[in-house]
Amino acid sequence: MRCPFCGHDDTQVKDSRPSDDNAAIRRRRLCPACGGRFTTFERVQLRELTVVKKTGRREAFDREKLERAIYHALRKRPVEADRVERMITGIVRRLESMGENEIQSSVIGELVMQALGSLDKVAYIRFASVYKNFREARDFEEFVGEIAGDQD
Repeated sequence: MRCPFCGHDDTQVKDSRPSDDNAAIRRRRLCPACGGRFTTFERVQLRELTVVKKTGRREAFDREKLERAIYHALRKRPVEADRVERMITGIVRRLESMGENEIQSSVIGELVMQALGSLDKVAYIRFASVYKNFREARDFEEFVGEIAGDQD
């Protein structure tokens, strides 16, 4: 594993243990060249996924990109990190178990919407505003009205 600080190719594993949700192995590493310490995670990947964008462009599925989008929607929300990690792992497992190597970006967006809808309504609305491309305040009002109507 390459050191993120100095680029040295040979780092040492100092400690390995399962992550909190047992979905990954957490490894603490040390770079003998610069003394830098960092953490890596090793996860099971069932298949190589390709995301097909609305434009037809294809790109490799990136779990970290999914995590960034979800954590951005959850910014400053009172949700425990382990619940978020379990949710992300669940979304990735569902994508991998679909049996397809190519996944439409809209499928990923809908899975995230479902998961956020049951986790945190504010994060759900934040994500929806980007995913559904709200352009005016009226779009927000209509969407929030639909959510409020669903809970009655």
